[in-house]
Amino acid sequence: MAFVLPDGLTLPQLVLLAVILALSALMSGLSGFGFSAIGALSLWLLPPKLGVPLLMGLSSANQLMSLGQLKADLKPIREWWPDGPAPYLAGGLVGAPVGLAILHALPTGALMAIFGAFLVLYAGYSIFKPAGLALKGAGQWPASVAVGFSGGVIGGFTAFPGAAVVVWSGLRQLHKRESRSIVQPYIFAMQIFSLVLLAIQHPETFGPAYWSLLLLTLPIVLPGTLLGVRLYRSLSDVNFRRVTFMLLGTSGFGLLVKAAGPLMAMVGPALAAVH
Repeated sequence: MAFVLPDGLTLPQLVLLAVILALSALMSGLSGFGFSAIGALSLWLLPPKLGVPLLMGLSSANQLMSLGQLKADLKPIREWWPDGPAPYLAGGLVGAPVGLAILHALPTGALMAIFGAFLVLYAGYSIFKPAGLALKGAGQWPASVAVGFSGGVIGGFTAFPGAAVVVWSGLRQLHKRESRSIVQPYIFAMQIFSLVLLAIQHPETFGPAYWSLLLLTLPIVLPGTLLGVRLYRSLSDVNFRRVTFMLLGTSGFGLLVKAAGPLMAMVGPALAAVH
């Protein structure tokens, strides 16, 4: 197969893309989420309609390898309802088509900026809040379905479906194993579902440039994932929460960076007209 890179992507930019994705894999292997949020920095280099599906594909491979390494920590499928990932998946499968419609039909810069700012603020709040403060009575499955739906919508246009579920798990102060046993199957299933929908609705997305970038970056992502999982095994619950909150803040910053391009494209002509 001859590699076909997107127009305008230079070798130094390709190296920078590889560094961003390697860091994304490391942090996702460590925390169980956040691959696409940190990887959002790559959208400075790639157009969203190519970059978002690429992040979905690489995130799926990242989650599959991570789940294989941590299968002993996962709940058996018979226990996925109502306290496992099943309610979140039920909501997410409904929300994902909405998010994909946003990706292909509406300006998403403002939405990503708002959500990124929320993640930054929530991460700061979580780091400095009193240790005993937690959300009570939040374990009912209807709430989990609603959180999963919001994650599906967000994931459809950001490739980051786990954000809402991670925030919810943090509010409930779940043990690190319980949190990952919900978050990771949810992210993996949502990324695969979104990719299938994209293939059906927008098959032109998966052209030579997509497959070339996927094959070039996959060998970088998988070793980073393994290293992150090994680091995760050495973390206590307290340190796991700290890493999670720091990554949430980093993820929010990544989304703000991702939003900057679309927002400038919207605001720039208006400013030029004023002057």
